[in-house]
Amino acid sequence: MQRGDSVTGPSPDSAAESALDTGTEAGGVTVAEWPEDLASVLKGAVDQARAAVEEFSGPDVVGDYLGVSYEDPNTATHRFLAHLTGYQGWQWAVVVATYPGSDHATISEVVLVPGPTALLAPEWVPWEERVRPGDLSPGDLLAPAKDDPRLVPGYTASGDPAIDEVAVELGLGRRWVMSAWGRAQAAERWHLGEYGPDSPMSRSTKRVCRDCGFFLPLAGSLGAMFGVCGNELSADGHVVDKHYGCGAHSDTPAPAGTGSPAYEPYDDGLLDVVTNPVVEASGAELATSEPSDAEPGTSEPPAAELAAPEPSDAEPGTSEVSPAEASPAEPSTPEPPAPESSTPEPSTPEPSTPEPSAPAEPSNPEPSA
Repeated sequence: MQRGDSVTGPSPDSAAESALDTGTEAGGVTVAEWPEDLASVLKGAVDQARAAVEEFSGPDVVGDYLGVSYEDPNTATHRFLAHLTGYQGWQWAVVVATYPGSDHATISEVVLVPGPTALLAPEWVPWEERVRPGDLSPGDLLAPAKDDPRLVPGYTASGDPAIDEVAVELGLGRRWVMSAWGRAQAAERWHLGEYGPDSPMSRSTKRVCRDCGFFLPLAGSLGAMFGVCGNELSADGHVVDKHYGCGAHSDTPAPAGTGSPAYEPYDDGLLDVVTNPVVEASGAELATSEPSDAEPGTSEPPAAELAAPEPSDAEPGTSEVSPAEASPAEPSTPEPPAPESSTPEPSTPEPSTPEPSAPAEPSNPEPSA
């Protein structure tokens, strides 16, 4: 067992035996060379270590025994599970010590240490390193660090217009300029960032910004690798690597078959209103659908009965059929017969003709006399 390693397990005897059986060094002395009386004293101090924790924090905060680890032949650490609110996975560590010839161990310290599954706070970050990219908001003030390696003193005005004009063209007319180290750091970020050659967008196309018409190269030494994108549909306003690429390259051909298909436009808002023609009803339909204005008593059949010929000498049991009664289709004529039926003329020649009385001859009773 190496220095600082812990033996965990439900049985303290097995933990101690595994530590004694190993031949690793601990504090310059191998475990096999440890005196057996010291190891037995340190291993037997489990109850003494538990009592120390209970005295320190109470009996309810001590859990199961987890094992023992040996720092050197005279020192051992007993571990217990901690039952504390907010300290899940933490352990009680009780350090016990002894010396050669002693029959008991003494308590050196009782501490609370995190276990393998303990919930820990994040590591400490210095104040000057806590501001991360993207944290700056409108209105915030962020001064550069003292002796920032990214900045070096710039050129100050000399009073000579010719010299100062050249300095301004070179970008030296400022108190501070970016150092070579700062430019190298910026170039590395841009090259490995979102608009570098290894980004997913760049890998999806074969065309690069170096040959694009929207690529605006930077001035100075950084212009050898970088430029600014001027395409509003792509990385507009961002510094891009020359080997970065996207689908909005100026040489991208238009795909075949684009545009609207060739067909006559149809406006469903223009509708033709078509009216059905009115069909005039015939005279027969009007006669059957419209009732007659004449009274039932003044219809043509009673008028025909008034104009019927005188009855013959036949017996009362016989009946004669008049021509008016035999023709019932006369009321369905197109012209309404109401005016004719209202005339009381009984001398119409049509019903008094002898031709209609011929069918009554077979019923003449004279042969029976």
